[in-house]
Amino acid sequence: MTLIFEEASEAQRWYAVDDGVMGGESHSTFSVSNGLGQFHGEVSLENGGGFASVRREPNGFEPTLADAKGIALTVKGDGRTYQLRLKSTSLGDASAYRVKFTPAQDGFETLHFPWHAFDAVRRGTVLNDAPPLQPSDITQVGFLIADRTAGPFCLQVTHMAALHHER
Repeated sequence: MTLIFEEASEAQRWYAVDDGVMGGESHSTFSVSNGLGQFHGEVSLENGGGFASVRREPNGFEPTLADAKGIALTVKGDGRTYQLRLKSTSLGDASAYRVKFTPAQDGFETLHFPWHAFDAVRRGTVLNDAPPLQPSDITQVGFLIADRTAGPFCLQVTHMAALHHER
């Protein structure tokens, strides 16, 4: 898969799942403009909240994620820590595989995440007895911020691709 954010319609494939599902007041969106995808919004710690996320189905990855060794992202951050999250049929609905990253603020960098770098989690708790990530079982890819810090955030993404070989 390679997602290059040239098509404005790409933004319509992403949808937010923020802490409002449990009474929180955080909000986020994913926008696309001029080859740049942006996961942005504001995290609020009010009403027991503290996370914002966006996700999409993994269609558009060629070769498919099932054939890949991991995922590469070309990103620029804002000093905050994000998570790349993968929903899978191997885990329950409230669980996902995640890898945390804090991208550079001064320019874009490409980060490589082989499948073994992902931990299975449920509501932030690592699931030590979870099955290993099977790329053929991935049903969603997404980003999440849950760094216990209130305020605006913006993760910029120019490229998301299936890794053909581990680095």
